Amino acid sequence: MRIHRSVRSGGATVLETALVYPVTFVLTLGLVVGAMGVFRYQQVATLARETARYASVHGQQYARENNTTAPTPAQIYAAVVPNMAVGLDLTQMTYTFTYNTDNNTYHAVTVNNTVTAVGNTVKVQLSYAWVPEALLGGVTLTSTAEMPMSY
Repeated sequence: MRIHRSVRSGGATVLETALVYPVTFVLTLGLVVGAMGVFRYQQVATLARETARYASVHGQQYARENNTTAPTPAQIYAAVVPNMAVGLDLTQMTYTFTYNTDNNTYHAVTVNNTVTAVGNTVKVQLSYAWVPEALLGGVTLTSTAEMPMSY
């Protein structure tokens, strides 16, 4: 009687592991870093919307009714962004405020000899220089929000 014994080769398992594990690790790391990038962009977009909202309700009409001065873009930024920018490095954040005429609620336009009040808007653009946690190089995340002056 002959007995056949199967011979297991441990080298094949080591070779397969050496090929599959690094690819799986890189794909998992890429997925995690990509998800963090989407999260950071959503943070920047939320900050832009909230800053535009704050600027739209704290214009000249707000200042007149409350006997104060309208806040400057730097004051608006300081009132909103540091309180909501959890986990962001504020030294990497830049901002731009643009009013289509000024920070009053309306401006007058003359059309066919008729004076018409037209709503003003404020546009806020925030940019954040994000360096991914895997140190894959920097990415600038930019979001713009525009809202009508509403106070």
